[in-house]
Amino acid sequence: MESKEGTPVAQVVKGRRTIREFKSDPVSLDLVKELLQLAAFAPTHGMREPWRVILFTDKGVHSFAKAIIEGTYSPEEREKKGSKMYDYYTKIPMHLVVVMEQDPRQKKWEEDFSATSAFIQNFQLLAWEKDIGVVWKTNQYNFDPKFHQAIGVFPGEKVIGTLHVGYFDEIPRTKQRTNMEEKLTIIDSDKR
Repeated sequence: MESKEGTPVAQVVKGRRTIREFKSDPVSLDLVKELLQLAAFAPTHGMREPWRVILFTDKGVHSFAKAIIEGTYSPEEREKKGSKMYDYYTKIPMHLVVVMEQDPRQKKWEEDFSATSAFIQNFQLLAWEKDIGVVWKTNQYNFDPKFHQAIGVFPGEKVIGTLHVGYFDEIPRTKQRTNMEEKLTIIDSDKR
């Protein structure tokens, strides 16, 4: 079989980078909705589609920043870094908080977590293809009930990730990946 490393999908997968520094240029809400719809083609057990997205854009980014800083920072943290982080969060054009329903059955929970993670990765790749950068954050505030209440995460939902989204000037350098030969176990005979 011929190598597929030159296919457009392989190029996007290999080329995608985590972006942490964003331009203030707005990102089209219609385009992001389109990318989210495409991302929903992630594998999902039993077609449960367990994800939900809370999207902050325009003046909504101020609500997002306040939910983190006023809701989850200690008074000392607010004093030390609150203003700097508020500026950082409000200069990013868009934030997506991806949540999933938490099924109490472990197998279903893991299936839903996996599906939601695939949904996020699909979105990242689709965004990259449109020259839009994304960083997937799992910071402590994602676990904070005050943050959940401030942004509309329902009881019984888990934040899987916060995605900061925007255009960028610089593409970070490629980081070397471990050769899969080191992480691959091949069983090619019956070992009974």
